[in-house]
Amino acid sequence: MKNFLIPTTLEKDTISAVKSAVYQAKNTNCEIILMMVSDTPDTFSSSQFLREMKVSLTTSQEEVLDSCKDIIDKTSNCKIKIHNQYGLSSAVFKGIIDAFDVKLVVLTPSYKRETKRIHQHLVKLAGNQKCPILHLGNEKFKDDFNKALYIENSRANMHVKDVQEFLSQNFSFEIVSQTANFENNFEEFAPYLSEAISKYDIDLLVETRKGEKIKFKKTKKENINERLGLPVLSLYEELV
Repeated sequence: MKNFLIPTTLEKDTISAVKSAVYQAKNTNCEIILMMVSDTPDTFSSSQFLREMKVSLTTSQEEVLDSCKDIIDKTSNCKIKIHNQYGLSSAVFKGIIDAFDVKLVVLTPSYKRETKRIHQHLVKLAGNQKCPILHLGNEKFKDDFNKALYIENSRANMHVKDVQEFLSQNFSFEIVSQTANFENNFEEFAPYLSEAISKYDIDLLVETRKGEKIKFKKTKKENINERLGLPVLSLYEELV
């Protein structure tokens, strides 16, 4: 059974995330958890605490949620759950991953653009979990990812065959090309990347990651997903 966690503020690209999860589930049973996080109310009054914890949705958010439920209603093997989380820490987030037996976290562009600290914190916490992360691209939704470009991290000491074996066991992606990590000299690599993406009809990037100490910086650094606009499957190195 594949379970998927989608952190969301119920922007429209949440619909694409749900569609992507349904596609990745294939014909196996799955549960899709839409998780909305909020800061814990800062009050000593229990009644005020309960009032502030009450979730109210805007009309547009309700429409997005209804669309997600409609998709699931038409998919016999999938269920949907709404999880409201107040306050978040590394231990709490790991507990959520374990409790729901999450096999893939799906992050949307809109969620990663959220400016509230708790949403930024969740994105960073997700990177330190051993669960794979699918960063959706900015382009129009496409569910049938097939051909992947593997971005090799020389410090990871991992062979492309090991990565492909993990993909074959858990996903339906095939690595058709690979490149060295270009994080520090993207402009130099950009023409070669564009050529490879066009030549091999690549629709997904695959990278590996390690856990990092969480820091909040005033200037946000663009990642591969944002630079190229393609979906990125990020794999924790110890998993592969």
